[in-house]
Amino acid sequence: SKVMGLELGADDYVTKPFSPRELASRIKAVLRRAEMAAPVEKTAIVIDEDLTIDFQRHEVIVRGERVKLRPTEYRLLYHLVNNAGWVMTHEMLLAKVWGHEYRDESHLLRLYITYLRQKIEPDPSHPKYILTERGVGYRFVDFRKSQAKGD
Repeated sequence: SKVMGLELGADDYVTKPFSPRELASRIKAVLRRAEMAAPVEKTAIVIDEDLTIDFQRHEVIVRGERVKLRPTEYRLLYHLVNNAGWVMTHEMLLAKVWGHEYRDESHLLRLYITYLRQKIEPDPSHPKYILTERGVGYRFVDFRKSQAKGD
């Protein structure tokens, strides 16, 4: 069934008969989403002078000090940074970090966002990296744009 296919990880499901135009449009949409979610480079990412993240080495440097993250905090940060500039819905983050069965556990996400902010934000009550999009989800600041302006 469609639902089973989607629950098993399919991005989309097309039933017969289908038009070639519809199929082409669906393929383009999947490719667009894949391009937007392309992983960040393997080397250290300098977000700004206060925050550097090295996903390959599992290191986060905040104001010159190495900060220890729990595995779940690290996965959450990874997904936020990989989608910097884009709003990640509560459901998306919960599914990616904890699994699809946790999609409705938004209190869990809020708790871990708080933990992350306490560890990486200069002022956790006024975050500059992990921004809240009320009623929708969270967005990591688009550091790529600010780096491009500085070049």
